Amino acid sequence: MQSLKIICPNGHLGFAPLRTASFQLGVAAGPHYIAADSGSDDVGPVPLGADICTSPESWQRHDLEQMLLAARKLGVPMIIGSSGDTGSNSRVDLYVRIIRDLAAKHGLKKFRLGYFYSEVAPEYLRAKIRAGEKVLGLDGRPELAESELDATQRIVAMAGVHPFIALLRQGADVIIGGRSSDAAIFAAPAIHHGFPDDLSYYLGKVLECASFCAEPYGGKETVLGEITQHDVKVTAMHPPQRCTVASVAGHAMYERSNPYQEFVAGGMLDMPHCRYEQFDERTTRITGPRFVPADVTRVKLEGSGKVGERYVGLCGIRDPYTIANVDRVIEWARNQVRERFGSAGYELHYTVYGRDGVMGELEPLRDKPGHELCVLVQGVAPSSEMAEEVAMIGLRQMFYARLPDVKGTAGSVAFPLDEVLRASPAYRWTLNHTVAVSDPMELFRTHLTEAGV
Repeated sequence: MQSLKIICPNGHLGFAPLRTASFQLGVAAGPHYIAADSGSDDVGPVPLGADICTSPESWQRHDLEQMLLAARKLGVPMIIGSSGDTGSNSRVDLYVRIIRDLAAKHGLKKFRLGYFYSEVAPEYLRAKIRAGEKVLGLDGRPELAESELDATQRIVAMAGVHPFIALLRQGADVIIGGRSSDAAIFAAPAIHHGFPDDLSYYLGKVLECASFCAEPYGGKETVLGEITQHDVKVTAMHPPQRCTVASVAGHAMYERSNPYQEFVAGGMLDMPHCRYEQFDERTTRITGPRFVPADVTRVKLEGSGKVGERYVGLCGIRDPYTIANVDRVIEWARNQVRERFGSAGYELHYTVYGRDGVMGELEPLRDKPGHELCVLVQGVAPSSEMAEEVAMIGLRQMFYARLPDVKGTAGSVAFPLDEVLRASPAYRWTLNHTVAVSDPMELFRTHLTEAGV
């Protein structure tokens, strides 16, 4: 092939529905593949630990239906990675079921449906640890210990291009992937068709978040990427948007601890020598990325462990004196919880919006709160009954906080609701590690079946 074109309609399939108008423009451009990422650890550890999706199934079904019908009409493959937010086995099964349902609903002719799983059994890692192999931590985490493994509900490995390529070689028309590197979803078909690794991985990097690489900002709009043996071009499909040198180069640095490097299973995309050119009004051309193969293939692992049941409550503060002393108010409420439950066996969290609720201690204006604050209170405990009481005391005692110079008895906080509300259980990330594998397919089981009539 002289060139390969891929459209991406959504940077996180199902998180919010794709925009159909720009998607149809992308379809009309005649892509060779339609692909999208459906997952992210941006949503936190709850979906992985609880094995759920963060969005309604109807939203996910909407995007899958749009993509499937277009792909089958054009006769081109469709690829999804990190199914259902987390790429766990049950989310892969969910997407496979939806594809089967949609194929039956629309009477689609039989096609080959490939899928792979990404979950990792704790005993696999336990055996590695006991054999003296290091499961290395990322972002300052220590090596994985068995105690953290014991605290983990579910683990997924992040696939590179390998299971996607394996299924393409088997003739899959639709691929539903487990947890995957965002870039690998798009790099895999390019590599499969013989394009250079350097440009293929850059194609994946620029397409992964759909219209986030375009300006003005607008999510869930389709973009088209085209790769040749010499360059990558990316074009915005939504008429008001453009892929500019600034927007594309900026996106290449997006979500990176090092703005010039993107790590995947098997190597690293190195981007400091990329050259960006405005090819036409809505298209940017990229040359110069370099893929550096790794001496040892290490696969990223994500694991989530349950902390406890959770209740939440809200209060508002308008009184200037109380705002100036909000930390003392919170400490008063904490002490009331300690008197009831002691100092251990639960968690009590306060988030003060209007002061530092978003950035916490990094907030540069922390000493200049707004005229009105909202405080989110979270109580976490082993049982729902205890969590409810921790949250209730932690919230209501803010009303009764004893501050010097306060003469009134009306209280200085306001409750939008008199109750605390049950929330999803609290989870934490237990694994953000990498494990060495002798075969990049070692952790990923592929399957090929049929769908349609």
